[in-house]
Amino acid sequence: MQKRKRFGEILVEAKVVSEEVLNRALERQRGTGRRLGQVLEHMGVVTEKDIAAALARQFGFKTVANIARANFPAEVLALVEADAAMSKLVFPLKQEGNSLYLAMVNPLDIEVIDNLSFKSRLRIIPCVTTPTEIQAAVNRHYYHKDAEQAGQEADNWWTILVVDDQELVRSAVVAALKREGYLLLEAENGADGVKLTVQQKPHLIISDTVMPRMDGYEMFRALQSNVQTRHIPVIALSSKSSAEEEAKLLDMGYYDFVAKPINPIRLIARVKHVLKRNYGDTPPPR
Repeated sequence: MQKRKRFGEILVEAKVVSEEVLNRALERQRGTGRRLGQVLEHMGVVTEKDIAAALARQFGFKTVANIARANFPAEVLALVEADAAMSKLVFPLKQEGNSLYLAMVNPLDIEVIDNLSFKSRLRIIPCVTTPTEIQAAVNRHYYHKDAEQAGQEADNWWTILVVDDQELVRSAVVAALKREGYLLLEAENGADGVKLTVQQKPHLIISDTVMPRMDGYEMFRALQSNVQTRHIPVIALSSKSSAEEEAKLLDMGYYDFVAKPINPIRLIARVKHVLKRNYGDTPPPR
């Protein structure tokens, strides 16, 4: 918890997030096993680039980008095993004398630094980058996907906003979609859903219909009245599985309808169908 709190304080000091947002994120993080950065990304308040920039600025680390497209000698890659690079989100950049420059998502992870220093007998010099950058670099240089494919994985993605006040339902939907490679944003009610949509412009919204503060119907009408958001397709989630409820939602302008309890296979199929119909087969550039 100490490391997580310290990281959160860094983001607050760098004015990346407010203390209120940090406290909400820490509450959501508790017991999930997720990194604080992941929770903040899912809330839609920061991007992975924001986090990398804040760490670099606060501690004077250098940042690195486009590492999937660069070339690295085999002896440098051999200093870190492929599985360790992917699981720890690190990537060896270059060796200079007794020093190893290492791209890291969390340059404050002393345990990882000490372990790699012990194994390589080198002094580790951290450089900050994003999870997407490292995943693409590992895919190309360790798993031998071509540079174009690795670059696409780093630069392309679909963004989906999930709005539901029931955390178990929301988490289940997010987990199912994340396994498909989508970037997920989360909101607990319609008011937050509208705010995130305006800020982040997701490609698709999946929203419950019954929620506190602003329900799904009110949120949908608010989005439809805004010229900047009315084009974004919305899939409705509802515990009312009747034909009448489905007809009502489709008549309102919802793109599709999925009844609760959620069947992940059905949901993923509907999501893929909506994205393909609205945007085609190729994910948009970052």
